Amino acid sequence: MDTPTPAISRSLFALSIFYGGMVCIAGVLGNKQVALGPLSALGPVVGLGPLAIEAGIFAFLLLVITSSAIAELHGAKTANKLVQFGFVPLIVSILLSLVVLVIPAASDMDPVRRDAFALMMGATPRIWIAGIISYGISQTLNVTVFSYLKGREGQTMLWLRAGAASILSQIVDTLLFVSIAFYGVFPIREILLGQMIVKVVLSAVLVPPLIYLVVAIGRWLDGTRTPA
Repeated sequence: MDTPTPAISRSLFALSIFYGGMVCIAGVLGNKQVALGPLSALGPVVGLGPLAIEAGIFAFLLLVITSSAIAELHGAKTANKLVQFGFVPLIVSILLSLVVLVIPAASDMDPVRRDAFALMMGATPRIWIAGIISYGISQTLNVTVFSYLKGREGQTMLWLRAGAASILSQIVDTLLFVSIAFYGVFPIREILLGQMIVKVVLSAVLVPPLIYLVVAIGRWLDGTRTPA
């Protein structure tokens, strides 16, 4: 007798695929530093230089929003399993990058493109390890804080729960990643403060509205009408 296949909701299926994609692309986008207009001007105000942020923050914010949305729709246990499964595409993508970097480039490949690829995709072991550790701890913290606040507030104030969880997880992510990857290599105080300021502002501005959008999409996929 065949064992029944466990059912999975449409929202969990779709958001899990999206989550895996964001896990992989975050590290690639992080190779570019971006200046975000008025946010860059905050640096001199707090005694720092013009603030810049690695572009991977946008994928990371979507990871935070997606894991929070799954915690809202399917519970903390499911969201934490998603975070744990996220290690699979993250580690496999790192290993594939290392393999591709070792394989010799084709002789007719444009040297400029070859060198740019090696520069962008290459990283020290400390950076790889920092990314894995900061991902696991910060994403788990996000789900934990979001779910704890949900236990206190119930179904209300989704924007506040998601925003608070995102801000805390972004601070921890920055502390872990920068400290593990760069401590002892160069002074990290300025980069720590600058990254935290920009990430906190982006979390406060972007996460509250986007969490409503993602949760609404999830409920639409599942055909439910539970109020936010």
